[in-house]
Amino acid sequence: MKTWQIGIVGVGMISDFHSLAIQSLPNTALAGITTRNYANAKTFSEKHHCTLFDSLEAMLASDDIDIITIATPSGTHSETAIAAAKAGKHVLCEKPLDITLERVDAMIAAHKSAGTYLGGIFQNRYNEAMTPLRQAIEDNRFGKITCCSIFVPWWRDDSYYENSWHGTWNIDGGGALMNQSIHMIDMLCDLMGDITEVRGFSETLGHEHCDTEDTSVAIFKFATGALGFLHGTTASWPGGEKRFEITGTAGTAIYLEDGFSKWQFRDEQPQDATIRKTFKPSAASGAANPAAMTHINHAKNISDFVKAIENKKPFALDGETARKSIELILKIYNAAKNKDCI
Repeated sequence: MKTWQIGIVGVGMISDFHSLAIQSLPNTALAGITTRNYANAKTFSEKHHCTLFDSLEAMLASDDIDIITIATPSGTHSETAIAAAKAGKHVLCEKPLDITLERVDAMIAAHKSAGTYLGGIFQNRYNEAMTPLRQAIEDNRFGKITCCSIFVPWWRDDSYYENSWHGTWNIDGGGALMNQSIHMIDMLCDLMGDITEVRGFSETLGHEHCDTEDTSVAIFKFATGALGFLHGTTASWPGGEKRFEITGTAGTAIYLEDGFSKWQFRDEQPQDATIRKTFKPSAASGAANPAAMTHINHAKNISDFVKAIENKKPFALDGETARKSIELILKIYNAAKNKDCI
């Protein structure tokens, strides 16, 4: 079994989760770290016992690196990902891939040209409760789906935005949607398919140091004809559970913090009682503290990426797939900016 040598670019909070995830897998090893702040990188390398590269160029030139994960601020991703493609390195990038579609498309094109893999990190896709939910949709257990909505009522203190790249248009690319709600927006895109119409409002209501929105609402019309609603915020103290609601003519499910608070169908089946018992809602992870999560689903995300490379198969979260949530967020921002509503 090949051991895939992975280097991390960036030493923000999420880098620790990448490190723990990489080191928890049997066929991956943390091979190195690099960031623009040498002192921070040195501290990280000593903590996680990996090679310290004094520059991105040095890491990409190393034969000891097979894959890099990008954990830098959102608006810096494309530059690193494109350089990695030119160096023949596979890339697994934190959400969002970048903050404009032009940059994302350049990343996708660079890796296609190089023959390397580009993937996104949306670890929530690997929650175990996603399996029965996805299966119920595929089996048409909801009947005609009439509405599907997401809610991310989170809280961030003012210090999160003050003197930070968070909540800036040029680096974060947005606020509560682009940074926090994007995981649930990806879930919406994954399970419900194309959205044909968007209306939205975005405002800065709770954080004076946030240059972007801290509160957004939007309504959708899906290609299937179903309707939907979104509420994403970082101005909802003390922070609540993320929620995905789907309902139709034959059933309703409410996915609440990686479990189900409601799982009910007109045609009750034997596995439904087991699903209700097995997948109970957990505590709200990340609702008020961005570090309040584990590395377990990151590990599954990384493992799936490595398997795709090994088997020369498409990765479920490839560049085109990870692009969809960014496209939808930008449509909401545009609708809010242009007051595209009646």
